[in-house]
Amino acid sequence: MASYYSPDAILTDSQKAPCTFELTVPQLTPLNNGSVIDNGTKLELPLWLAEMLAVSKPAGPSSGSLASLDMPAPLGPRVMNALRADPKSVDIRAQAQRFYGLGERMLELFEDEEVGDVLNDTFKLRAMEIADRAQNTRHVQDTDFIRGLDESERQLFLTAREGSSAVKSWFENNSRRD
Repeated sequence: MASYYSPDAILTDSQKAPCTFELTVPQLTPLNNGSVIDNGTKLELPLWLAEMLAVSKPAGPSSGSLASLDMPAPLGPRVMNALRADPKSVDIRAQAQRFYGLGERMLELFEDEEVGDVLNDTFKLRAMEIADRAQNTRHVQDTDFIRGLDESERQLFLTAREGSSAVKSWFENNSRRD
């Protein structure tokens, strides 16, 4: 789990996750536009809240939790199939700004080895293209490419570009001395 004070962790936990209420909860009407939340109501809530509701036990004789947490659409079967087919063609940022962070958090909550494998393979394949584009200046217009990267991929791109520039500068400075 990321640091409580980390802006990335806060932004990751603010992404929406679907949950289904397991019992009627009239006290939480603000979550449902002022309507009573009945058993079976499905809502998209911030991950931090959906997780708390999923682990909270109601007072009284009923067992179970207030709500069950479901896998968000960005990590659902449609996106996973697209990533398996061609990870480079998927606009990950359109799925979730912090796609890998969301995946990491959901894997803490769900034991879904297949999703973990797909995310791992996706990151590896996309990282190669990110490194290539960051190191080669022939990719002058990278704005469309960068626009499709999630936050962790953007950081990787910027770090690789800075590293490439530093190495290039070092070689230029050392070749002048010779």
